Amino acid sequence: MTRTVEVEQIKMGRGHPLVLIAGPCVIEDEDVVLETARRVKETAQKVGVPVIFKSSYIKANRLRGNSYMGPGLEEGLRILAGVKEELGLPILTDVHCRQEVEDVAQVADVIQIPAFLCRQTELARVVGRTGKAVNIKKGQFLAPEDMRHLAEKVEAMGNERILLTERGTTFGYRDLVVDMRSLVIMSQLGYPVVFDATHSVQLPGASGTTSGGQPQFILPLVRAAVATGCDALYVETHPRPEEALCDAASMLPVHHLEEVLQVAKRIHRLTQSQEVAPST
Repeated sequence: MTRTVEVEQIKMGRGHPLVLIAGPCVIEDEDVVLETARRVKETAQKVGVPVIFKSSYIKANRLRGNSYMGPGLEEGLRILAGVKEELGLPILTDVHCRQEVEDVAQVADVIQIPAFLCRQTELARVVGRTGKAVNIKKGQFLAPEDMRHLAEKVEAMGNERILLTERGTTFGYRDLVVDMRSLVIMSQLGYPVVFDATHSVQLPGASGTTSGGQPQFILPLVRAAVATGCDALYVETHPRPEEALCDAASMLPVHHLEEVLQVAKRIHRLTQSQEVAPST
C-alpha cells in the first residue's frame, strides 16, 4: 500500500489528485522566477491541479566549468522564500552537500536529493533528519528496485515522507530512455512516485557544451506515465526557454503547460481508481 505524503495541504499518493511540481531549472533572477511561479500557479489553478513550485539555487553538476550555476545558496533561498510568501506556494529545491541542508530546511517544504547524488548515504541521513518531505531522484544508472535501499536510509532517520522520482535511464551515450515499468516497481515499494517529464527528454552533452533535448516527447511521455500510475508530474518550465541559462533545450514553454495538464488530468481521472499493476 502506497503511503500518503502531505506537503502543506497537498496530499500525494494513491487515491489523491495528480500533483504538479514545476518551475525553471535554476534561478536566473528574481523577476524570471516570480513570473514563472505566477504563471505556473495560474495555470494549475485553472486546470484544478495542486502545485509545488521548484527551482534550484545552484546546479552543481554542470558539464563545463564556466556554465551558469545559479545565484548561490543565500540569494537563491531568499528568492524562493519570496515566492512562498508572495504566492503561497510550497517550495521544492535540491541540495548538493550536507552543509546546505540546515539552511534549505528553513525555506523548502520538499528537499530533493539529485539523481547524481542519490546514493550518498550521509546526505540522505542529514536530509532525513530534517523531517521535511524528501524527493529522491532515481539515478540514470540505477535500477528501480534499488530505490528501496535509498528510501530506507531516510526512513532510518524516522522520516517516512518520501517521494521517488523517475527521470530516465542512460542508454548508451547522450541518450535517456524511460522504462515505464520503473514507475510500477517504485510504487510497489510503498512510496508516491513522481515522473520527471523534462529531464527524461534530455540528451546530455548532445549540443557539445550543453545538454540537448527532445521536448516534442514531453507530452507523449506524460500520457504514458500518468496512464501507468504516477502520483505527480515534475515539469521544468520557463516563459522563454530559448533564453534560459540552463536546460534550455528540454524545458517546456510555460504557455504549453495548460495543454499538458489538461491531458494528464483526464488520463489520471480514468486510471486513479485502478490498480497500478495486476496482483499476479
